[in-house]
Amino acid sequence: MAHVEGLRAGNYDLVLIDADAWDAQAIATAIKALSAMRQPPPVLVLGEKLPAGLVRNVLRMEASDILEAPFSPEQLTAAVQALLAEAAPAAAAPAGGAESRCWGVSGAVGGSGATTIAIEIAYALAAQSGKDRSVCLVDLNLADGATAAYLGCAPTTRLADFGQAADRIDAAMLHAFVTPVSKGLDLIAGVRDANAFEAVSREAILRMLEVACECYDWVILDIPRHRRPWTLEALAGCDEVLVISELTVPALLAARAYADEVEDSLGTGLRPRIVLNRMFGPAPSMAESEKALQRKAEAGISSDWEAAAASVNLGGPIAQHRPKSKIVKDIQTLVGQLAAQPARRDPAPKAA
Repeated sequence: MAHVEGLRAGNYDLVLIDADAWDAQAIATAIKALSAMRQPPPVLVLGEKLPAGLVRNVLRMEASDILEAPFSPEQLTAAVQALLAEAAPAAAAPAGGAESRCWGVSGAVGGSGATTIAIEIAYALAAQSGKDRSVCLVDLNLADGATAAYLGCAPTTRLADFGQAADRIDAAMLHAFVTPVSKGLDLIAGVRDANAFEAVSREAILRMLEVACECYDWVILDIPRHRRPWTLEALAGCDEVLVISELTVPALLAARAYADEVEDSLGTGLRPRIVLNRMFGPAPSMAESEKALQRKAEAGISSDWEAAAASVNLGGPIAQHRPKSKIVKDIQTLVGQLAAQPARRDPAPKAA
């Protein structure tokens, strides 16, 4: 512990102190030495029975936290990541002050292909941009989202680690939680966690989306079809809402009901666009589908089971493994049509 007094600013990313392994005087001396530094590194103190005086002194430091034992490995990881994010330089806003665009993608029924389409849209936008970290894909299926698995990525953490601490989420913390997919595409997704919807507050979700819209040119949301406390506010912050439907009568009726529900509930004039997925064979034609929908469909996505299955099994977008697939061409056409639409003035959802 005496070595702490010889620490030099900038040489260490984090100081981790096990309070149970040292006597009170040694710890007090170490905290005093750290506090006296001009730019002390983040400090995390662990222990089972932490004196109140020690806790107060630690929390007076600019970047510090206390983790009381017993704690899980996930809690330790989250505490370390939060401190490192807090000490990191704030990430820059979208280049040139450009306004961020946010699109929401949701399935009318389970298995409609919404996650696949959200992935392909995000990848197409990233390729079109050509810039580093221009697109963020956010999997809001917190409990059992499949986006990371489809992309062959390992989520960096559980979204439940955001917990209730909405006020601590900033650009640096957000980037500590993202998983890079490609040069221009980042992913925010959590590991499977049955309790995630209950563990993460509405305010934390909305704050996360707000910061993402400040940091990226494009934010694509994979939104669960079942409503959550934050669903309408997240949808209200989108420039576009895409409802994905299969070409079956029950799915088309569900898509019509879902689109009407979103439009009526928001009351902002935002009209969801219905995208028909897996167009092939004896399925209803576009005209027949629009008759069931009682509105025009925005686009149709061709069926290419081999390309979709191969990409999922290999891990990555269809555009990466089967760039000549009809799905890729159809998505590129859809992205071009939507990107040409004017952006809303304030696409970032905000927590009240």
